[in-house]
Amino acid sequence: MQDTYRTIQKNGQAEIEIKKSRFICSLKRVYTEEEAKDFIQQLKKEHWKAAHNCSAFMIGEENEIQRSSDDGEPAGTAGHPMLEVLKKQELINVCAVVTRYFGGTKLGAGGLIRAYSHSVSHALEETRIVQGTLHQEIYVTVGYSLLGRLQNFLEQQNYIIEDTHFLENVTMCVLVQETQPFIASITELLNGQAKLEKGEKRYYEHVVQK
Repeated sequence: MQDTYRTIQKNGQAEIEIKKSRFICSLKRVYTEEEAKDFIQQLKKEHWKAAHNCSAFMIGEENEIQRSSDDGEPAGTAGHPMLEVLKKQELINVCAVVTRYFGGTKLGAGGLIRAYSHSVSHALEETRIVQGTLHQEIYVTVGYSLLGRLQNFLEQQNYIIEDTHFLENVTMCVLVQETQPFIASITELLNGQAKLEKGEKRYYEHVVQK
């Protein structure tokens, strides 16, 4: 498993207008080429009256699968520029489809490249980009008398408290990146009176600041 990745926070759509042509960019998280192709076909059916439904997608931890389509626009003016935007943002597992409703004015090759690039960039700003970071689950179980001290420490150190269970004792699921320092800190803080168990490794996503 890789330590970090970047992708879109959620599926979404955004629209811009350039010289009366509408450019609608739809974004979706995808994990297989088949899923990406299904998304593209779905939008082609939905926007069957549109002049073009150009697409680009990148799939895999190392972006092993990269595809783009100009869908009738002059070669290299739509799909490739869209793909370049995804690459520049270092995204994985994202499919972008830009639907164009022609407004009557030709944009020229340079204008098309700028339009399709801007359409994807604008949609990414609207849907937002997240970074996923690999964390280890640590379950910390303490008596109620130690709960306040533990909570204060976790909040001050900005640890991620994923879940809390209040039973005979209190068990917190904490997500940490550096396992050994965390365990050592909790053991010292609570004088060895905490039970610590490792859970699964998984990703925690946070929004990347613009």
